[in-house]
Amino acid sequence: MDLQEFLNIMNSGKPVKGFSDIHIMMTQLSQEAMQITSELNGSYHTPEEIRELFSKLIGKPVDDHFGMFPPFYTDCGKNITIGKGVFINMSCHFQDQGGITIGDDCLIGHNVMMATLNHGFAPEDRHSLYPAPIHIGRNVWIGAGATILQNVTIGDNAIIGACSLVNKDVPANTVYAGIPAKFIKRIEDVK
Repeated sequence: MDLQEFLNIMNSGKPVKGFSDIHIMMTQLSQEAMQITSELNGSYHTPEEIRELFSKLIGKPVDDHFGMFPPFYTDCGKNITIGKGVFINMSCHFQDQGGITIGDDCLIGHNVMMATLNHGFAPEDRHSLYPAPIHIGRNVWIGAGATILQNVTIGDNAIIGACSLVNKDVPANTVYAGIPAKFIKRIEDVK
């Protein structure tokens, strides 16, 4: 199985049975991601070197305005798509097998977690994985310590408050915060 076949299966939303061929490929990609993130996180790198390592991690180039303060953690990397002008702050964790898309000009705060996998609920299905994507629109600001769960879309210009748990879609131009995250106000109401 090649990378594109893997991504097609993961992006289909079909369950991944534990110990299946796709699960084995997932484990191999995790090993590659750990190797690259160890290099990224292990010592100082210039912004250019960070962009180069992150591009290697996700398997596609990021633009010259991409910024990151390591450390950064992922157990795949190959199903992350990053827009232009994105900044990712320290200690973020992206579980991206189900797909994470981040639009242009987004700001991702310290210690943000994005999780695109779930396990089967039934004990006999516990080793199966259920992928679903996370889509983040343009110009979104995600506050420090927020957790974004699978199958969530955050609309353009939205703000997610620090330490929030986002388990449902967030409309464009809104502020959401809390556990679980709830509507606080529209952006145009913020002065």
